Amino acid sequence: MTQEDLEDKKPIPNGELTLQTVAMPKDANASGDIFGGWLVSQMDLAGAVTAHKIARGRVATVAIDSMVFIAPVSIGSTVSCYTKLMKIGRSSIRILVEVWACSAVSMSQAKVTEGIFTFVAIDENRRTRPVPK
Repeated sequence: MTQEDLEDKKPIPNGELTLQTVAMPKDANASGDIFGGWLVSQMDLAGAVTAHKIARGRVATVAIDSMVFIAPVSIGSTVSCYTKLMKIGRSSIRILVEVWACSAVSMSQAKVTEGIFTFVAIDENRRTRPVPK
């Protein structure tokens, strides 16, 4: 296998680019690493965008499963959230959310976290409703 073959095998994001932002100093600890809670918030927003499209209306987050932090994110990095539909239930929608960060210094991109988010479709009275077919 040549070096070119290995470069072609680089991991790529799983899903559709749904949300992109820049990690700012206010979102970091004293060491310059972005808070995990801030990343989870971005993931929840990205998942909700996808779930809202699928549900054709309001959704609420009901669970976060198998959350994994892989690498720290530095201030100034471009943070990209990718979403992929996993399952649609009667009123629920499970979505894989992957976060990739592109360093402002090295310009290298790497997966930094992933999680599975479950949303439920809700009506105007905040009661569960079926997801449209």
